[in-house]
Amino acid sequence: MRDSKKMITAAANRRAAFEAEQKAELEKKQKLKAQNRKWMIAAALSVVAAVAIQGLFAPAAPEDQPADSLSNSSIVPDPALAEARTWTGTLNLNDVSLGIELDGAASPQSTANFLSLAQNGFYKDLSCHRLTNGGFFILQCGDPNGNGQGGPGYTWGPIENAPSDNIYPAGTIAMARVGNDPNSQGSQFFIVYEDTQIPSDSAGGYSVFGRVTSGLDQLVDLVSTGVEGGGSDGKPVTPISIGTIALN
Repeated sequence: MRDSKKMITAAANRRAAFEAEQKAELEKKQKLKAQNRKWMIAAALSVVAAVAIQGLFAPAAPEDQPADSLSNSSIVPDPALAEARTWTGTLNLNDVSLGIELDGAASPQSTANFLSLAQNGFYKDLSCHRLTNGGFFILQCGDPNGNGQGGPGYTWGPIENAPSDNIYPAGTIAMARVGNDPNSQGSQFFIVYEDTQIPSDSAGGYSVFGRVTSGLDQLVDLVSTGVEGGGSDGKPVTPISIGTIALN
């Protein structure tokens, strides 16, 4: 009888130990599953953030443009047009006259491209279709379609004079491009109106070819009405268009 009780007690103890082990294993699996879920969510958010950053200053990707607007080196302005020198002049946006300076030595292709388009009247009356004010402070201009999908009929590269620290000081003038594509630069450019850090992507940074030397405060006032719909990235509430551009 005593042996029978011992056997029952031993069996109960083994069952209790087994159940405790199963419970611990289940809790371990649930904890691991929850941790994996957190990692997956974090990874997904990182991808979304990266895509948002990469596309922030991008004109249309080449495949989204008409076939005749793909890269064609024969019609891209010759970098020699920049004359490896500093160009000074004015860029008018609405009633704001910005003093600007272009660096033809550090960014010969970007400068030659801007000079050629400006001198041929390409930019006249084009809208500045994009304003950002949520961590990135830029006004993007130079799209003939006015929706971020247009260009001059060609694209070019590579990236020139991008800051190694990813810092774009207020007043910086740089070329827009498609994320991860250094050869997708066209006519769209952006003006930084407040110090901004723009992370590099696999292609690098953005081609800095000039800076605003005067009138930046007036530009800040012009964009102070914000983005349509109250967002942080979109069309400016106050329509902004390019007037005359004079460079010497």
